[in-house]
Amino acid sequence: MAERKKVFFRNKVLLVTFASGLLVGLVLSGLVLMAMMPSMMIITKESTLGFNETVAALEKSITDHGWVVADVKDMNKALSKQGVEFAPRVKLIKFCNAEYASDVLATDRYISTMRPCTCSVWEYDDGKIYLSKMNMSLMGKLFGGNIARVMGGSVAKEEADVLSGILKD
Repeated sequence: MAERKKVFFRNKVLLVTFASGLLVGLVLSGLVLMAMMPSMMIITKESTLGFNETVAALEKSITDHGWVVADVKDMNKALSKQGVEFAPRVKLIKFCNAEYASDVLATDRYISTMRPCTCSVWEYDDGKIYLSKMNMSLMGKLFGGNIARVMGGSVAKEEADVLSGILKD
């Protein structure tokens, strides 16, 4: 009987130790993932061109690849209209491919909050020019289903083609 109690107690200790280790591992993994998420969700690369040249090259490449430039928003002007002066230049270039947009919206209309695709061209304090964009491949994987197929597949590939030659590797 005493041996049976020892085995039961040992198994209980092992179970509690395993459960505690699993919980700590999950919490630590979650914290690491949360810390890494911002740098995974937004991709930023330095441009090979100046500010205005980057915006122009991006607009041309978008249309050359059969997409439509939906809007170019000058954030400095928009902020200035609100009485806020902001010196480093920032422009948002919104672009769309109607076929892909229609395909995604047919099944997942809530994703419209992320449409159209947007890139920001911005000037760092040292004068270097950067382009930031959503990581479409990762976004597609996170949502799954049709969004993964369209955004994580076709859109991500074509977006990389559009940006080819504009950004440093």
